[in-house]
Amino acid sequence: MATKRMANLPGITDRRIDALLTLLAENSTIVISGAKIAKEIGVTRQQVWRWIQKMRELGVRVKGHPHTGYHIERAPDILVPQLLSHRLFGTPFARRIYHFFKVDSTNTVAMQLGEQGEPHGTVVLAEEQTAGRGRAGRKWLSEKSAGIHCTVLLRPQIPPAYAPLLTLVAGLAARDAAAEELDVLPDIRWPNDLLAHGKKFAGILTEMHAEPDRMHYAVVGIGINVNQTKMPEDLGHIATSLRMETGKLHSRLDLLVRLLRHLDRYYNQFIAEGGLPIVRRFAEVSSYFQGKRVRITTAAEAFTGTTAGLEPSGVLRVMRDDGGGIEPVLSGDVAEAS
Repeated sequence: MATKRMANLPGITDRRIDALLTLLAENSTIVISGAKIAKEIGVTRQQVWRWIQKMRELGVRVKGHPHTGYHIERAPDILVPQLLSHRLFGTPFARRIYHFFKVDSTNTVAMQLGEQGEPHGTVVLAEEQTAGRGRAGRKWLSEKSAGIHCTVLLRPQIPPAYAPLLTLVAGLAARDAAAEELDVLPDIRWPNDLLAHGKKFAGILTEMHAEPDRMHYAVVGIGINVNQTKMPEDLGHIATSLRMETGKLHSRLDLLVRLLRHLDRYYNQFIAEGGLPIVRRFAEVSSYFQGKRVRITTAAEAFTGTTAGLEPSGVLRVMRDDGGGIEPVLSGDVAEAS
């Protein structure tokens, strides 16, 4: 059966750079001549040299040997499609992976791809975002090749009212993937923040195109601070990274593979069994599920209360301090109250 042609997007990583990185990574113990590399990926030796320089700028340690060739001193932690696809075999995320060294926002690209009819499971990745965003239009900092900036395109046959569950699905997947890297169990602050020692290291932004009774597609953006060594001064008290928490360098490639495999598992469970097992798992791993004193800030008001679980649709329930009873919170900022 013919495979639908991949979309040609401005700024997308040249498939030959992808092939060069993969060739060097899979032959990391040997020196490969420039002539052989050029022949393998279909470019000139001069182009190979230019791309080697570009990779060095991105932190890939490529050693040159006069008259013999190149070899990688350490496997590259660049999230190019060929390095990912075979490790994602058996999931819908292995088939169509779009990679950018720099892009405005992976969510923006994924929304465009959704409009163009790209299939369920399409993945958009960037080493750096110039206009990464979080919820409510906030900016998401995207330091070059230090974090994971990933958006997946999903086409679930669910009512739009159940879209909050997609954010929980992604949050659980990211939480399980990060838990293997940390010495402390990550917490999830409803609906989209992952915390270590009370500081945020990951966030999720779900956007969709839908009619009142039908979802056409959703894009789920997942940003994880992985190898940043410091945060901007104004964020240092609320944000962190896996490296800052552990003092160790982490493989973004390994983390992303685990993330997408966990996402596939939770998503399939959600589609097959509904939202109940997702809500139940959220209750197991989130201190914000029930009994947490919180301050809620929405577009209309701010109030304090105590969390009282989730609706079946994934909406947060909060018992208000002002006697107003239980308030369902569809969207808004949630912060721990003193």
